[in-house]
Amino acid sequence: MDTLIQIAQILFILSVLVILHEFGHYITARIFKVRVEKFYLFMDAGFSLFKKKINDTEWGIGWLPIGGYVKLSGMMDESMDTEQMAQPAQPWEFRSKPAWQRLIIMLGGITVNILLAIFIYTVMFSTVGQKYASTELYQKKGLMFGQSGIDAGFKNGDKILSVDGKVQPKFNRMIIDVLLGDKVEVEREGQKQTLSITDQQKGKILATEGKDFISPRLTEVYVDSIVPKSEANKAGLLKGDKIVRVNDQNIKFYDELSTTLEAKKSDSIKLTVLRAGKEILLSSKVTPEGKLGFRPTFEDKEDFIITNKLSLFQAIPAAINESYTQFIYNIKQFKLILRPKTEAYKQVMSPIGITQKLPKEWNWEFVWGFTAMFSIGLAFMNLLPIPGLDGGHAIFTIAEMITGKTLSVKAAERVQTVGMIILLSLMALTFGKDIYAIIMKNFF
Repeated sequence: MDTLIQIAQILFILSVLVILHEFGHYITARIFKVRVEKFYLFMDAGFSLFKKKINDTEWGIGWLPIGGYVKLSGMMDESMDTEQMAQPAQPWEFRSKPAWQRLIIMLGGITVNILLAIFIYTVMFSTVGQKYASTELYQKKGLMFGQSGIDAGFKNGDKILSVDGKVQPKFNRMIIDVLLGDKVEVEREGQKQTLSITDQQKGKILATEGKDFISPRLTEVYVDSIVPKSEANKAGLLKGDKIVRVNDQNIKFYDELSTTLEAKKSDSIKLTVLRAGKEILLSSKVTPEGKLGFRPTFEDKEDFIITNKLSLFQAIPAAINESYTQFIYNIKQFKLILRPKTEAYKQVMSPIGITQKLPKEWNWEFVWGFTAMFSIGLAFMNLLPIPGLDGGHAIFTIAEMITGKTLSVKAAERVQTVGMIILLSLMALTFGKDIYAIIMKNFF
């Protein structure tokens, strides 16, 4: 059931984004009197789930949920309709329109994606409020780091002051800033220190904990669940137990427990837990990996979320700024992907991989927030100057406007073929990687 909810969420998000993106092309094409032959949600390779022709346009739903398309008369696109292109240009065809009109049609989808994000953020900021995790509150007691973070030079208890000289009040973005930046200033035991994070260290962080390599340093470690047949299970640890001592060492922070267990690999320990107001002494073994076999929760979780209630007039500029910032972060993350030593390209996910990361309960606030963020990502991706994408078509149109020369049908066909090969190869790699990960996780 949880998986079905995740699938339903990604299908809903993709449907909204694809329909509105393609509508951007459709409506601008109709404004300039270009005939739209097809309007499809998802790809109909071989067959479609539904189709109906209304006037000159065939409306349909494809079976492959990896995008969608509109087919414009007289345009070399993924349909590779060379037969139509060999005929004399007709007044209703895309190729017969002035270059500036064709450019507007090409950028119509990207424009709608950006406007959609601004609209969603405006509605959210003026209703549920502008929400973000506060960096100040999140690291009030310091931070806790995964092993990859510690290997990069961080230490449990550090507070991050700035990245490349810039203070980031939003914690989620601050984590991204660390992965994108070079110099991280931290406060450690009252002293300021500067850490330099190499591309190799970033690669290790991305390959292991990812954005979860930083977490708040919370106190009072409570047992949330026990792994069956684990050492914790054999020792008699129960859900709700509060771990207060290991051997003679008091446990105040969760990272202190992790460090102690790491030092006691394959050894025996005495656990003092608080259960129903009474201290109970338990004996347990530690695994060779330094684990007991339980999942923790934290009794003293604070509300790190800042909520700014905005009026409609305040929400509009805030939404524009948020959309712009999201776009800039897409650029920065793309630059990170292009740096081979970080191996960030291995973290690129297909819709299958994204589905695995979605919440297992339907939450409209999350869905719309994710849709807005994804819409900006889609706008950025389509703006890339890759043949086959909107940005690729736009580049050739702009070149035509500057030089006054158009690509021949043969050249356009070759460019489109190269673009499709690039795109299909990237899709095959990302889908294959995510499918492989699911198989390895569930069957091996």
